[in-house]
Amino acid sequence: MAAVTLVLDGVGRVYGGHRALDGIGLKISGGEFVCVVGASGSGKSTLLSLIAGLDLPSEGTITLDGVPVRGPGPERGLVFQTGALHPWRTVAQNVGFGLELLPIGKAERRERVSWYLREVGLEGLERRLPKELSGGQRQRVAIARALACEPSVLLLDEPFGALDCQTKDDMQVFLRRVWHDTGTTVVMVTHDVEEAVFLAQRVTVLASHPGRIAADLAVTLPDDRELPLKRDPAFLALRAEVDDLVRAHR
Repeated sequence: MAAVTLVLDGVGRVYGGHRALDGIGLKISGGEFVCVVGASGSGKSTLLSLIAGLDLPSEGTITLDGVPVRGPGPERGLVFQTGALHPWRTVAQNVGFGLELLPIGKAERRERVSWYLREVGLEGLERRLPKELSGGQRQRVAIARALACEPSVLLLDEPFGALDCQTKDDMQVFLRRVWHDTGTTVVMVTHDVEEAVFLAQRVTVLASHPGRIAADLAVTLPDDRELPLKRDPAFLALRAEVDDLVRAHR
């Protein structure tokens, strides 16, 4: 998959008389992992919807390698908190859903589905229905489905917010591995500061009312991250810094 540069230039969004976002300027290079954090009302999900093309900015521009974003497209995969799987489709059929819309043959479709199921650790569960899976497994299916179309940018909206703490930890390690293996650009919205610091190369903090960039911090932690890192003094210091920024701009 080709790595592309995502650029937001002066992006604002107004709903009626309410300004949700104001003057967002952000550049995300191909292959980066960026987490966006902020208090309620900071416009995190609105920002992701604009990048996904589900909504259009009132002001400014969003481009992928210079091409304006004017609607949804296969170069951007989107995963929500609930995963939104089709309950009547098996795991394999859910992962292959987007591929049915692409001009590829059945053999390549099967090959891609199998590869991504192995990548997300669900090999052997191909024939199960979503109701037979745990919450973490369902989110793995949703991420595999988004990646199977080989998007340049993966957009994640609170993907682990509904999971218990232990499952969330496991999914964070899993997501870092998948990102390394695929090289996909990742933009993730989360309210969990610890999660953002553990996952991202950069953490962008949004201020509230209206949503605007308060800080854009590089995460200078080891690239090879496992859960014990969360007890490291450097990790704890950065988490505290980001948490203070979020609190100061809510």
